[in-house]
Amino acid sequence: MPDARFAVVAKAGDRIADLSTPRPVIDEDRLAANISRVQSYMDQHGLNFRPHIKTHKIPALAAAQVAAGAKGINCQKVTEAEVFAAAGFEDILITFNILGPQKLERLAKLNDRISALKVVADSEVTVDGLAAHFSGHKPLTVLVECDTGGSRCGVQTSGEAASLAKRIAAADGLVFGGIVTYPKPQSAAAVEAFIAETLQQLTSEGIDCPIVSNGGTPSLFEAHLVTSATEHRAGTYIYNDRQMVRMGHCTEDDCAMHVLATVVSRPNADRAVIDAGSKALTSDLQGFSDYGLIVGYPEARISSLSEEHGVIDLSNCAGPRPQIGEKLFIIPNHTCVVSNLFDTMVFHRGGIVTRVEEVAARGLVW
Repeated sequence: MPDARFAVVAKAGDRIADLSTPRPVIDEDRLAANISRVQSYMDQHGLNFRPHIKTHKIPALAAAQVAAGAKGINCQKVTEAEVFAAAGFEDILITFNILGPQKLERLAKLNDRISALKVVADSEVTVDGLAAHFSGHKPLTVLVECDTGGSRCGVQTSGEAASLAKRIAAADGLVFGGIVTYPKPQSAAAVEAFIAETLQQLTSEGIDCPIVSNGGTPSLFEAHLVTSATEHRAGTYIYNDRQMVRMGHCTEDDCAMHVLATVVSRPNADRAVIDAGSKALTSDLQGFSDYGLIVGYPEARISSLSEEHGVIDLSNCAGPRPQIGEKLFIIPNHTCVVSNLFDTMVFHRGGIVTRVEEVAARGLVW
C-alpha cells in the first residue's frame, strides 16, 4: 500500500477549490507583500533582520526572505538548523539553551559545516556544557539570553548578563557574540533600558558586544524604538494570523495562510461540522475563545475541536449559513503551529495552485 504522506496533494494549475481538505493554502501575493513590507521597515531603520523559520519550516521561503535582504535566519532547535544548513544557509542563530551530549555532538558537527553558527545561553550550566564540548575544536559563538520582561528564558539582570558574558569570553572553545532577548509586546522602553545598562557593564569590563538581537512579531513595528539593538527577529509576520490581526500588526487581507476545510454535517440550524479539528487548526487559543476566523462568516464561531472534527456555532449568524459540501477559508489563531501539522504546503495565486512545498523541518523539535 503506498505511503499516503507522499501522495500528490496538488499540482500547479489546479484550483484550490478542488483540493481535498483539510489543507493549509498560502496566498503567494500576500506572502510576498508581507516579506517586502517588513524588510522595507527594517531597512528604513537600519536594522539587520533575522527571520525565524519556525513559522514556515520551508527552505524556499527562507531563501525568499534572505533574497529580500534578511541577514541570516533564526532557528529554535538543532534539528531545524540542520535542515536549513543542508539547504545552503550559513548564518544561523539557534535561540534555545542546548544541553546534553547528543545535542552537543550534533551541534559540533553543524558548527563544522557552516560559517556563522550562533547559539544562546542563560546559565553557567549551559555555558560550561558548551565549553566542555567545544574546547579544542572550532570555536562556537554564544550569545547571552536576557529576560527583559517576556518571562521565559534569560538572565534576570544586566549584572548577570555581564558575568555570563565574561564566562563565555574566558572559555576555551567559545566566543562571546552578544546578547539576545524575546520581550513582551509593547515594552520597547524597558527593553532599551535593560540593554543599555548591560552594554554599559560590558564596556566597563572591556567586553565587545557585536550583536544585540531583539525579537518577536508582536514587537515588530516598535523595533526601531529599541535603539541599541543591531538586529530584530520575527517569524509569524510572513503568513500573519488572527492574533496578529487582533494586535493591529496587519489586517485580515494580510493573512497569507488559510486552512481550507469542508462542511461535512449540519445537524441542526445552529450547528455545522467541518473536517478540520485539532490536527488541522490546533487547540492553541492564543487568548481567543474559539479556534479560528471563518472568512465570509464573521459571526460564526468554531466553538470546539476534537481530533478530526471542528464544531461551528451558527446561532449568531444573521445572514446566510454555510451548507454541507461548502468549503471554508479559516484564518488560524496561530499559523506556526499549523505548519507543524502538515507534510506539505500548497501555494496559490488567485485560487490557482502555483507550487507545493515540503514542510522540510516539520516535527524537528529537539
